[in-house]
Amino acid sequence: MAGVKPHFIVFANEKGGTGKSTTAVHSAVALAAAGRRVAAIDLDTRQRTLGRYLDNRAASIERLGTPLPMPTYETFDPAKGETLHDQIERLAAGAEVMVVDTPGRDDPHAREAMLRADTLVTPINDSFVDLDLIGEVDAETYRIRRPSFYAELVWSSRTQKAKTTGASVDWVVLRNRLQYVEAKNMRRVGTALDELSRRVGFRVIPGLGERVIYRELFPKGLTLLDLGHLGKVGLSHIAARQELREMIAGFGLPDEARDAPPLKAAAAG
Repeated sequence: MAGVKPHFIVFANEKGGTGKSTTAVHSAVALAAAGRRVAAIDLDTRQRTLGRYLDNRAASIERLGTPLPMPTYETFDPAKGETLHDQIERLAAGAEVMVVDTPGRDDPHAREAMLRADTLVTPINDSFVDLDLIGEVDAETYRIRRPSFYAELVWSSRTQKAKTTGASVDWVVLRNRLQYVEAKNMRRVGTALDELSRRVGFRVIPGLGERVIYRELFPKGLTLLDLGHLGKVGLSHIAARQELREMIAGFGLPDEARDAPPLKAAAAG
């Protein structure tokens, strides 16, 4: 509806290789499949993974002659002369959810997008290398010594938004690729995350596993909700689709229950 502000989900992480863009694309498509009006913007002008993924999806829709759940999307390019603020405002008009995929580096446009976040999603791999992004860990005890620069940046963004709009930000740390981590290390990372979450104020939810299927889906722009177009489907596809459903539920978006039945129907593929 016109004049209604969409719910902004901003995927942000200053480290690459965490599955951020894959998660953002699947989230945007899953929410569109649930009957929501979704807009998406890719702020990584150089790599534009989300933009290229959805370009491939649009090409598959045309080739197959079959409608698939699809968000409205664009890639931000400052060389085109439109400010990020204006492009977001234009894309967000009429949308219920706005998905923003930011670059895997410190970037002024990513910082600008973070100030709009209602839900801020930071995907990390289940390792101390990735955990170091949000908190420094003691080498002997594996306890958190202090929050990192990125955690302080998020805190500053949340504080600034609260002062200017009075709204809070739900910071969600997404633990991706859990099953490929050695059990003891996984427990240590989990303990450190729990400790840091209490100090800094984020929620931890499970994300998507490391599966070959995600690399296979990219050229056609398909997702785990499009099983009917994937050919031979195995148990790993079904398990991955369930991970996606649980991740979307974990975001706890407003009126999520309203959209649960359409998501199930669309995902049945």
